[in-house]
Amino acid sequence: MTNGEKVKYWIDLSDRDLDTAEYLIKGGYNLYGGFMCHQAIEKLLKGYFTKKKEDTPPFTHDLIDLAVKIELYDLMNNEQKAFIGVLNPLNIEARYPEHKNKIAQTMTKATTQNILTHTKELLQWIKQKI
Repeated sequence: MTNGEKVKYWIDLSDRDLDTAEYLIKGGYNLYGGFMCHQAIEKLLKGYFTKKKEDTPPFTHDLIDLAVKIELYDLMNNEQKAFIGVLNPLNIEARYPEHKNKIAQTMTKATTQNILTHTKELLQWIKQKI
């Protein structure tokens, strides 16, 4: 598999996760929709990592760590940095019962729609960098 094919693989996964997020949010599954927004951003960051470093991305789910490792974090504006800070906990906390109920209560329809909107904007910005 060429590096270009690997990058395309990550982009395709990210696109699929965004579609899944939209479907889940439309169906009222806000917590899981937010989780999939995190996944979409994570996979596109890994695609960017693959493109830039021509290497396998690290096995991490930390969006900030990934963005720093690929020197993309410093290019982000304050709103983008704040957004990945909000999105970051959805990966782990959505998986464990002690956090799941607490975080689910914060995931209103409006909050989740806002997350989806910001996810689409950030994905578009990252794609322009790739």
